[in-house]
Amino acid sequence: MAAQEHVRDAVREDIATGRLAPGQRLVEADLATQYGVARSGVRAALLDLSAEGLVERIPQRGSRVRTLSLAEAIEVTEARMVLESLCAAKAAAKVSDAEVAGLADLGERMRQAVAEGDVLEYADLDDRLHRLIRELSGQNTATLIIERLRAQNIRHHFRMTRIPRRTETSLAAHLRIINAICARDAAGASQAMTDHLQDVITHLEAASRK
Repeated sequence: MAAQEHVRDAVREDIATGRLAPGQRLVEADLATQYGVARSGVRAALLDLSAEGLVERIPQRGSRVRTLSLAEAIEVTEARMVLESLCAAKAAAKVSDAEVAGLADLGERMRQAVAEGDVLEYADLDDRLHRLIRELSGQNTATLIIERLRAQNIRHHFRMTRIPRRTETSLAAHLRIINAICARDAAGASQAMTDHLQDVITHLEAASRK
Protein backbone atom coordinates (compact mmCIF):
# COMPACT_ATOMS: atom_id res chain seq x y z
CA MET A 1 0.00 0.00 0.00
CA ALA A 2 2.81 2.45 0.83
CA ALA A 3 4.54 1.80 -2.50
CA GLN A 4 1.24 2.22 -4.35
CA GLU A 5 0.56 5.58 -2.66
CA HIS A 6 4.13 6.79 -3.22
CA VAL A 7 4.05 6.06 -6.95
CA ARG A 8 0.51 7.38 -7.35
CA ASP A 9 1.32 10.69 -5.66
CA ALA A 10 4.61 11.10 -7.54
CA VAL A 11 3.13 10.38 -10.98
CA ARG A 12 0.15 12.62 -10.24
CA GLU A 13 2.52 15.47 -9.35
CA ASP A 14 4.62 14.87 -12.48
CA ILE A 15 1.47 15.08 -14.61
CA ALA A 16 0.32 18.24 -12.83
CA THR A 17 3.67 19.99 -13.33
CA GLY A 18 4.07 18.88 -16.94
CA ARG A 19 7.08 16.64 -16.36
CA LEU A 20 4.95 13.87 -17.84
CA ALA A 21 3.31 15.05 -21.06
CA PRO A 22 -0.18 14.13 -22.29
CA GLY A 23 0.04 10.97 -24.36
CA GLN A 24 3.38 9.93 -22.84
CA ARG A 25 3.73 6.19 -22.20
CA LEU A 26 4.05 5.00 -18.62
CA VAL A 27 6.17 1.85 -18.61
CA GLU A 28 5.69 -0.16 -15.43
CA ALA A 29 9.23 -1.55 -15.39
CA ASP A 30 10.75 1.91 -15.81
CA LEU A 31 8.58 3.41 -13.06
CA ALA A 32 9.38 0.51 -10.73
CA THR A 33 13.10 1.17 -11.21
CA GLN A 34 12.68 4.95 -10.88
CA TYR A 35 10.81 4.73 -7.58
CA GLY A 36 12.47 1.61 -6.21
CA VAL A 37 9.27 -0.39 -5.80
CA ALA A 38 7.82 -3.63 -7.11
CA ARG A 39 5.89 -3.58 -10.39
CA SER A 40 2.76 -4.63 -8.49
CA GLY A 41 2.85 -1.31 -6.63
CA VAL A 42 3.25 0.60 -9.90
CA ARG A 43 0.40 -1.31 -11.50
CA ALA A 44 -1.92 -0.56 -8.57
CA ALA A 45 -0.93 3.12 -8.65
CA LEU A 46 -1.68 3.38 -12.36
CA LEU A 47 -5.09 1.80 -11.79
CA ASP A 48 -5.81 4.47 -9.18
CA LEU A 49 -4.73 7.22 -11.56
CA SER A 50 -6.86 5.72 -14.30
CA ALA A 51 -9.87 5.95 -11.99
CA GLU A 52 -9.01 9.63 -11.42
CA GLY A 53 -8.97 10.27 -15.17
CA LEU A 54 -5.25 11.09 -15.30
CA VAL A 55 -4.02 7.87 -16.92
CA GLU A 56 -5.42 5.87 -19.81
CA ARG A 57 -5.08 2.08 -19.76
CA ILE A 58 -4.77 0.56 -23.25
CA PRO A 59 -5.33 -3.22 -23.56
CA GLN A 60 -2.17 -5.08 -24.58
CA ARG A 61 -0.23 -1.80 -24.78
CA GLY A 62 0.08 -0.55 -21.21
CA SER A 63 -0.66 2.94 -19.89
CA ARG A 64 -0.16 6.53 -20.96
CA VAL A 65 -0.95 9.99 -19.64
CA ARG A 66 -4.50 10.82 -20.68
CA THR A 67 -5.11 13.73 -23.06
CA LEU A 68 -8.22 15.85 -22.52
CA SER A 69 -10.24 17.32 -25.36
CA LEU A 70 -11.08 21.03 -25.31
CA ALA A 71 -14.66 20.23 -24.28
CA GLU A 72 -13.41 18.16 -21.33
CA ALA A 73 -10.93 20.87 -20.35
CA ILE A 74 -13.75 23.42 -20.22
CA GLU A 75 -15.88 21.08 -18.09
CA VAL A 76 -12.97 20.60 -15.70
CA THR A 77 -12.46 24.36 -15.42
CA GLU A 78 -16.16 24.90 -14.78
CA ALA A 79 -16.01 22.39 -11.92
CA ARG A 80 -12.90 24.10 -10.56
CA MET A 81 -14.70 27.44 -10.76
CA VAL A 82 -17.32 26.33 -8.24
CA LEU A 83 -14.84 24.78 -5.82
CA GLU A 84 -12.11 27.42 -6.03
CA SER A 85 -14.65 30.21 -5.59
CA LEU A 86 -15.77 28.48 -2.40
CA CYS A 87 -12.16 28.24 -1.23
CA ALA A 88 -11.53 31.93 -1.96
CA ALA A 89 -14.58 32.93 0.09
CA LYS A 90 -13.56 30.70 2.99
CA ALA A 91 -9.98 32.01 2.86
CA ALA A 92 -11.25 35.60 3.05
CA ALA A 93 -13.32 34.73 6.10
CA LYS A 94 -10.41 33.08 7.93
CA VAL A 95 -7.27 34.93 6.83
CA SER A 96 -5.00 36.27 9.59
CA ASP A 97 -2.94 39.46 9.54
CA ALA A 98 0.24 37.46 8.95
CA GLU A 99 -1.39 35.59 6.07
CA VAL A 100 -2.58 38.87 4.57
CA ALA A 101 1.04 40.02 4.52
CA GLY A 102 2.10 36.77 2.83
CA LEU A 103 -0.57 37.12 0.15
CA ALA A 104 0.42 40.72 -0.52
CA ASP A 105 4.07 39.68 -0.89
CA LEU A 106 3.12 36.91 -3.29
CA GLY A 107 1.12 39.39 -5.36
CA GLU A 108 4.11 41.71 -5.55
CA ARG A 109 6.35 38.87 -6.70
CA MET A 110 3.81 38.00 -9.41
CA ARG A 111 3.80 41.63 -10.52
CA GLN A 112 7.60 41.63 -10.71
CA ALA A 113 7.69 38.38 -12.72
CA VAL A 114 5.32 39.88 -15.30
CA ALA A 115 7.33 43.11 -15.47
CA GLU A 116 10.49 41.08 -16.15
CA GLY A 117 8.79 38.84 -18.71
CA ASP A 118 9.57 35.72 -16.67
CA VAL A 119 6.72 33.46 -17.78
CA LEU A 120 8.00 30.36 -15.98
CA GLU A 121 8.40 32.20 -12.67
CA TYR A 122 4.95 33.69 -13.05
CA ALA A 123 3.43 30.26 -13.73
CA ASP A 124 5.08 28.91 -10.58
CA LEU A 125 3.79 31.83 -8.50
CA ASP A 126 0.32 31.40 -10.01
CA ASP A 127 0.33 27.79 -8.83
CA ARG A 128 1.59 28.80 -5.37
CA LEU A 129 -1.19 31.37 -5.01
CA HIS A 130 -3.95 28.91 -5.82
CA ARG A 131 -2.41 26.35 -3.45
CA LEU A 132 -2.13 28.95 -0.69
CA ILE A 133 -5.76 30.00 -1.08
CA ARG A 134 -6.83 26.38 -0.79
CA GLU A 135 -4.70 25.96 2.34
CA LEU A 136 -6.13 29.12 3.91
CA SER A 137 -9.67 27.98 3.17
CA GLY A 138 -9.37 24.82 5.26
CA GLN A 139 -11.55 23.03 2.70
CA ASN A 140 -9.78 19.69 2.56
CA THR A 141 -12.35 17.86 0.43
CA ALA A 142 -12.53 20.66 -2.12
CA THR A 143 -8.73 20.85 -2.19
CA LEU A 144 -8.37 17.15 -2.99
CA ILE A 145 -10.87 17.37 -5.85
CA ILE A 146 -9.34 20.59 -7.24
CA GLU A 147 -5.84 19.13 -7.32
CA ARG A 148 -7.03 16.11 -9.27
CA LEU A 149 -8.97 18.29 -11.70
CA ARG A 150 -6.02 20.65 -12.16
CA ALA A 151 -3.67 17.82 -13.12
CA GLN A 152 -5.99 16.79 -15.95
CA ASN A 153 -5.84 20.24 -17.56
CA ILE A 154 -2.08 20.75 -17.70
CA ARG A 155 -1.70 20.53 -21.51
CA HIS A 156 -4.29 23.23 -22.06
CA HIS A 157 -2.77 25.37 -19.32
CA PHE A 158 0.61 25.41 -21.07
CA ARG A 159 -0.99 26.27 -24.41
CA MET A 160 -2.53 29.39 -22.87
CA THR A 161 0.86 30.73 -21.83
CA ARG A 162 1.63 31.29 -25.52
CA ILE A 163 -1.27 33.75 -25.97
CA PRO A 164 0.13 37.33 -26.29
CA ARG A 165 -0.24 39.40 -23.10
CA ARG A 166 -1.90 36.49 -21.30
CA THR A 167 0.24 37.02 -18.20
CA GLU A 168 -0.82 40.66 -17.91
CA THR A 169 -4.50 39.68 -18.03
CA SER A 170 -3.91 36.87 -15.56
CA LEU A 171 -1.99 39.14 -13.19
CA ALA A 172 -4.84 41.64 -12.97
CA ALA A 173 -7.28 38.83 -12.14
CA HIS A 174 -5.02 37.36 -9.46
CA LEU A 175 -4.38 40.73 -7.84
CA ARG A 176 -8.11 41.27 -7.63
CA ILE A 177 -8.47 37.92 -5.84
CA ILE A 178 -5.62 38.76 -3.48
CA ASN A 179 -7.03 42.19 -2.67
CA ALA A 180 -10.47 40.78 -1.88
CA ILE A 181 -9.08 38.10 0.43
CA CYS A 182 -6.81 40.60 2.16
CA ALA A 183 -9.84 42.87 2.67
CA ARG A 184 -11.68 39.86 4.14
CA ASP A 185 -14.38 40.33 1.51
CA ALA A 186 -15.70 36.79 1.10
CA ALA A 187 -18.27 37.65 -1.56
CA GLY A 188 -15.75 39.73 -3.50
CA ALA A 189 -13.12 36.99 -3.32
CA SER A 190 -15.61 34.40 -4.56
CA GLN A 191 -16.66 36.62 -7.48
CA ALA A 192 -13.07 37.48 -8.36
CA MET A 193 -12.17 33.79 -8.53
CA THR A 194 -15.27 33.03 -10.61
CA ASP A 195 -14.40 35.81 -13.04
CA HIS A 196 -10.80 34.61 -13.26
CA LEU A 197 -11.73 31.04 -14.15
CA GLN A 198 -14.39 32.20 -16.58
CA ASP A 199 -11.62 34.15 -18.29
CA VAL A 200 -9.51 30.98 -18.32
CA ILE A 201 -12.31 29.25 -20.24
CA THR A 202 -12.39 32.10 -22.74
CA HIS A 203 -8.63 31.77 -23.27
CA LEU A 204 -8.84 27.98 -23.54
CA GLU A 205 -11.20 28.43 -26.43
CA ALA A 206 -8.92 31.07 -27.99
CA ALA A 207 -5.83 28.87 -27.61
CA SER A 208 -7.58 25.98 -29.35
CA ARG A 209 -8.01 28.09 -32.46
CA LYS A 210 -4.28 28.80 -32.80
